[in-house]
Amino acid sequence: MRKMIYFILMGIILAGCQNDTQTNEQPAKDTGVEEQVTGDTEENNDKDLKDKDSEQTENTEENEEESIDNEETPAEAEKEEAPNADKPANNQTDQETGEPEKQTEPENSPANENKLTVVEDPNSIELVVNKQRKLPDGYKPPDLVEPNVSFYASEGDPKRLMRKEAAAALEELFAGAKQSGLDFVAVSGYRSYDRQKVIYENNVANNGQAHADKYSARPGTSEHQTGLAMDVASAALVSVLEPSFIQTDEGKWLAENAHQYGFVIRYLEGKEHITGYSYEPWHIRFVGKENAAEIYEQQLTLEEFFGLYP
Repeated sequence: MRKMIYFILMGIILAGCQNDTQTNEQPAKDTGVEEQVTGDTEENNDKDLKDKDSEQTENTEENEEESIDNEETPAEAEKEEAPNADKPANNQTDQETGEPEKQTEPENSPANENKLTVVEDPNSIELVVNKQRKLPDGYKPPDLVEPNVSFYASEGDPKRLMRKEAAAALEELFAGAKQSGLDFVAVSGYRSYDRQKVIYENNVANNGQAHADKYSARPGTSEHQTGLAMDVASAALVSVLEPSFIQTDEGKWLAENAHQYGFVIRYLEGKEHITGYSYEPWHIRFVGKENAAEIYEQQLTLEEFFGLYP
């Protein structure tokens, strides 16, 4: 009986121990779950942080590339600020080709003198010489004579000479002005190549290249060398070879009547971009009465009349 009670008690005790053991092990199991969940969360957080950092890095790189693409270079800024800036010099290079950029020479520069068109028939009264067209080297008109008019230059001066046909027409013009009560004086007619060279170089030395090219012709391109041109002035105001000459009675008469004698005002006001020279109301050029009448009526330059202006 005692043995039976002993075994019963032992059974109860063992059963209680097993329950305690199971109860103590359960939290450990729960803790394991928490640890596993926590581990996954940290791993996922690390992954999220890495992805976020990677995304931010990619976005940053994209923004930097976009910033570089849109960045305005100093050259582009300068171009926008000064769209009419001068072209770069010859030692600069083209950014696209890497080749040196070509610098355009001024149309009347020494480098372009050999590129000028040479007049084919320098003896024609319809010839045109200007900054793009020159007389043949060594040309001298074959029929220079001295018209019977009043001159400012002393006797024997080549400036008193003109080609024969133009000289006769000048005599008629002076006579016509005389009938209107006006007195002209011939100032400067024919000039040789050498004489024009001296005039041009003196102008450059005294006034600079830009001024010289505006008011004086390079040797070989001057109308005076053709023997068909003459500078005229009022006998009372010989020194007035300037735009104000048009304000004198002689200047007004000349502008309105020169064409009747075969002459035109060679360098018209407002046509400087065509002729290349400033307005010269005193400079007349012989082209023949028929041509002169048409040129006067249409108020054209020789370049426009003969189709030599683009």
